[in-house]
Amino acid sequence: MNVLDVISIDLLSQNWLDNREIFLRIIISGILGLLIGWGRTNKHKPAGVKTYSYVTLSCTLITIISIHSAAQYSGDFESTMMDPMRLAAQIVTGLGFIGAGVILKDGLQVKGLTSAAMIFFSGGIGIGIGAGFYEFTIFAMITSMVISKIGSFLERKLERKQQKADPIPFDWELKL
Repeated sequence: MNVLDVISIDLLSQNWLDNREIFLRIIISGILGLLIGWGRTNKHKPAGVKTYSYVTLSCTLITIISIHSAAQYSGDFESTMMDPMRLAAQIVTGLGFIGAGVILKDGLQVKGLTSAAMIFFSGGIGIGIGAGFYEFTIFAMITSMVISKIGSFLERKLERKQQKADPIPFDWELKL
């Protein structure tokens, strides 16, 4: 082992200690994406665990890179103003593109809107964790899970009520 190896190992361990917060953000983001995706996978929806995990993790990574690169390079160009959230703002465009890919139109029915909305939401989760807003992001995640459960309950209740009112199934499709 030469001197350069010892220096690089020392720098790597020091860098690891300095970046624990960043690693924690990435881990939390992955866990939250997994939780969102797990709920969708259990309902046999088009986007599942991997999709939501990738969305949250990529949004977190892009946000971290955006914030840290603005801080790192702003000193090099003092006359240039750097916006740390500019790159993160472009995530919204990408999320819209991905969301549009899961929306399907079948006759008069539109499917995939909830999946598209959840992809957009998971991107917000990734951006929030990447920017270090743990409390707000985790609170939003918990709130969305509670609202989703209440919404599912209300939808099932409404569906049962409609079935009682119309006991004869009437399935038809209007073709234009």
